[in-house]
Amino acid sequence: MADKVKEAMRRLSQNIPKGGMPSGGGRGSGAAAAAGKAASALFTAGCLSYGAYHSVYNVEGGHRAVVFNRITGMKPTVYGEGLNFNIPWFERPYIFDIRTRPCNLQTLTGSKDLQMVTIGVRVLHRPNPNMLVWIYRHLGTNYDERVLPSIMNECAKAIVAKYNANELLTKREVVSADIRKELLRRAAYFNIQLEDVAITHLSFSPEYARAVEAKQVAQQDAERAKYIVLGAQQEKQTIITRAKGEAESAILIGQSVKKNPGFMKLRRIDAARDIADIVSSSGNKVYLNADSLLLNLLGDADDKFEKSVGKKSSWL
Repeated sequence: MADKVKEAMRRLSQNIPKGGMPSGGGRGSGAAAAAGKAASALFTAGCLSYGAYHSVYNVEGGHRAVVFNRITGMKPTVYGEGLNFNIPWFERPYIFDIRTRPCNLQTLTGSKDLQMVTIGVRVLHRPNPNMLVWIYRHLGTNYDERVLPSIMNECAKAIVAKYNANELLTKREVVSADIRKELLRRAAYFNIQLEDVAITHLSFSPEYARAVEAKQVAQQDAERAKYIVLGAQQEKQTIITRAKGEAESAILIGQSVKKNPGFMKLRRIDAARDIADIVSSSGNKVYLNADSLLLNLLGDADDKFEKSVGKKSSWL
């Protein structure tokens, strides 16, 4: 604004003749004086407009301001929301956003058992409103870009190196808490407040993933083999039990035959009844005689059977 006023005055001075006019010199000097007064008034109005415009500034909601003075340097006061005043040209305000903002970082690091891990960390941060003068003096308005990537990377790598690959999965909450604790300690040195720290991504190298999958498959095969062995043992026990039962049954049948010969006749009647049921329900023709089918219960089949049993026992 001041430069424009000076330029207007220079043009007016160039248009005013240096010598008087041939006639009416009084009128020429009066015009020059009026032009000078107009230029002075215009300059004064410009200076007042410049001062009025640059003497106030507005701080939006969720923001704070710090002021730099050309004579004393940074003023220690932090200015809040609303309309604030400053001295034009001598003072210059700088606005800080103190609302919570996210910062994401993904890095590749190694675990305690030397497995490569890709971990992603998300941090919600904001500056300490009472320390904005220190932050501007040492870090500037882009403090988050200067500080957070380095300390997030360092803290994540330091904590991951304390755990094995399987512990990173089974103890994820503990790992996240340790990273948060370390980041809070490091960020407090730079007057940065952390609202939340979370692990958003955690993955391993393809080789480790294949090894874990192969291990799971081997464990499943081992469990399957164990159940197969248990099934074979149960089947073996069943066969042994059945054989013992059949042996005991044979012994009991032999004792019953010795004590009461009519036992065999009773068993023969039961067998004849079962065979008769099968033959009667079958649609096929049968060409065997009744003795072969054990159906002759009224003839001398019992005597022949007892004789045959007696011969076999004499051979033994």
